[in-house]
Amino acid sequence: MKTLVCIKPGELEYQEAEAPIAKPGHSILKIRRIGICGTDLHAFEGTQPYFEYPRILGHELAGDLVDMDKASGFVIGEAVTIIPYFNCGHCIACRNGKPNCCVTIKVCGVHIDGGMVGYLSVPSEFLVHGNGLSHDQLALVEPLAIGAHAVRRAAIQPGEFVLVVGAGPIGLGTMESARIAGGEVIAMDINEARLAFCRERLDVLHTVNASSEPLEQLKRITRGDMPTVVIDATGSRKAIMDAFQYMAHGGRYVLVGLQKGEIAFSHPEFHKREATLMSSRNATREDFERVIDSMKKGLIDPTTYITHRVGFDRVKDEFAGWLDPANGVIKAMVEL
Repeated sequence: MKTLVCIKPGELEYQEAEAPIAKPGHSILKIRRIGICGTDLHAFEGTQPYFEYPRILGHELAGDLVDMDKASGFVIGEAVTIIPYFNCGHCIACRNGKPNCCVTIKVCGVHIDGGMVGYLSVPSEFLVHGNGLSHDQLALVEPLAIGAHAVRRAAIQPGEFVLVVGAGPIGLGTMESARIAGGEVIAMDINEARLAFCRERLDVLHTVNASSEPLEQLKRITRGDMPTVVIDATGSRKAIMDAFQYMAHGGRYVLVGLQKGEIAFSHPEFHKREATLMSSRNATREDFERVIDSMKKGLIDPTTYITHRVGFDRVKDEFAGWLDPANGVIKAMVEL
């Protein structure tokens, strides 16, 4: 089968490999869709934490089951997605019901080779029923589940202002989940086209350009209170540190975006707010199922995020261009 390998930052190479063979407790998928994530782009840039080269990228996946073992309830030919975070099941996090931050977690396409392949073998316990969703929809479940998990961590209450910083795919999914939870969503970005997308496609009422007096804009929107929930979905060190000042007193700040360096903030400013800072890593099966249910009910239509579509044979040539903001990429989708 053909694979696409990130040899080192800035270099992708098509290679031939043996297709996986059946083994106990594993299922084999014929890959049909691969969503391109910020993680993939950062790995190509060389800025992704927890990453080693060479690596086959790809963890936003949809495929058809072609072989399976210990996959009760699934049928050959079924369209599925996967939970691409393979946890150990026995560490402190797993024992406490947090497999998404397992001590020895192996994320498909990050710590181990991912889905930019013709066929992929995965442990059967990580299969997720497609429930009649299309391949496009199924490949978008994982990034939406990331946002759903962040919203669950934030414990959003109906009516409170929720500022989501970063209007890329993870940010958009976070906005959708925050809206479903009853939050009054504010979108922030430095890209005016992405803010327009939020207004026009997601019906987000409040948008703020971070390069134009964001504090004053937020005070005006919140009538001086500031947002009680701030969620970063940028992975930008500067954006993460800037957003500490956007929190209301008593507010919560959730970091979904990830970058390699240290972050710093004013202890007195943070302390006087009695603020809460937390990270949100990956997602759980509960988040995946919640997203699929929301899709089935028509509460979320993530296929509107797809701005670029390409066949697998063209990914190597197109990939670098997806990093250029001028190309207007929100979500690139690879078809096999």
